[in-house]
Amino acid sequence: MADPSDLRRVLPAVPVETLSDYVASGGGAGLERARQLGAEAAIDELGEAGLRGRGGAGFPTATKWRSILEGGGRQRYVVCNAAEGEPGTFKDRALIRANPYQILEGLIIAARTVGSAEAYIALKASFTIERERLTAAIADMERAGWLEGITVTLVSGPEEYLFGEEKALLEVIEGRDPLPRWLPPYLHGLFATAPQLGWDAQDQEPGTVREVSANPTLVNNAETLSHVAWILANGAHDFRKVGTSESPGTIVCTVVGDVQRPGVHELPMGTPLAELLERCGGPSAARELVAVVPGVASAVIVPEAFDTPLTYEDMAAVGSGLGAAGFTAYDDTACMVEVAYVLSRFLSVESCGQCVPCKLGTGQITESLGRLRVGSGTDTDIKLIGERLRIVTDASRCYLPTQAQNVVSSVLRLFADEFSVHLEGRCSVGEREIPTPKIVDLVNGVVTYDKRQESKRPDWTYRA
Repeated sequence: MADPSDLRRVLPAVPVETLSDYVASGGGAGLERARQLGAEAAIDELGEAGLRGRGGAGFPTATKWRSILEGGGRQRYVVCNAAEGEPGTFKDRALIRANPYQILEGLIIAARTVGSAEAYIALKASFTIERERLTAAIADMERAGWLEGITVTLVSGPEEYLFGEEKALLEVIEGRDPLPRWLPPYLHGLFATAPQLGWDAQDQEPGTVREVSANPTLVNNAETLSHVAWILANGAHDFRKVGTSESPGTIVCTVVGDVQRPGVHELPMGTPLAELLERCGGPSAARELVAVVPGVASAVIVPEAFDTPLTYEDMAAVGSGLGAAGFTAYDDTACMVEVAYVLSRFLSVESCGQCVPCKLGTGQITESLGRLRVGSGTDTDIKLIGERLRIVTDASRCYLPTQAQNVVSSVLRLFADEFSVHLEGRCSVGEREIPTPKIVDLVNGVVTYDKRQESKRPDWTYRA
């Protein structure tokens, strides 16, 4: 086990309130070293560190940055994705509250490295505390001369889950609804006019080097940028002192649900999931955990796999995923048929409707689960769920329907006995409300969930 002093690299125990405090703790060293190294060497350093994006996919950060640097186009842009909205996650908001300066330093390093004069931070309009912290930190840095010609703009966006999808994120920055584009940001970035794939045709962008490289845009989430600042300040070798060879460094995890002390923790990659659950007090007395769900993106994890190390490769090896390291725990009082319904409903409501198999498929899956949860379902519902899960990803623009496949199919497989009981019209664990674990706030072990989510409709309006 690593020394405890190594564990808090990006999530300080005491919030950093001013730029002076940040500099006193070593802040700014990463930006200075990036200047000394130059773009290519700075990206090489991130590659040697093995940093993987902490937004969910775990994509190598250096590879993404290099694709932007070499992407051609007349302009490049950098975006910090802080639009965190996946159930069970709160780590980016925790990082902004604790130390917005490190995130901004990473953003400035990114902009200078890939050659961008404009940087954006996208977060939900409801994140008022985070917006205030970032606004003050940007002003501090501008007064101190840290920006030097780089314009940093905060963009407030809607509550929709897809706001956090990087292609939809760019749409919101441009003033539109969060509807995912076809092409990723490194091929079709901010304010691009080529290629012409949307409803609104525009003139070809002057100076475009290749048809599919208009305004390549780098999108990293808040935690990734915090690690960038730390790595450039301390070096790739020190970053790799904790974690594993394939998943080095630390990761910031959120745990909510049926644990005694919900919270956000920074741990070395490779820490067993069981240890993270123990840090949150484990289940209540006389209860046992029966499942842990990583966000709404990956398959359910059952107790036999709780010893799985928190790495991208180990989580994949047990058929699940690390994602954004947000976990919702369920104990033996939770009906897993109800859990499947709640998570499926979240995805079906949040589906944008551009891809018909996704919107209709997730909706029909949810309807069948709704009948099963109250004991009025039949074998036909089980069959229909299986059929829709097979085709729900057809022609998909984003990962949302794959998430539905992962989560719902895993609950059906791992808790088949509970579904059998529900087919007989009764529940083996009794009735209990299962909230959608979309987090509004998480302070001192107290979680506030978004109650409005229960009244949200598939057209993104709300029942009165």
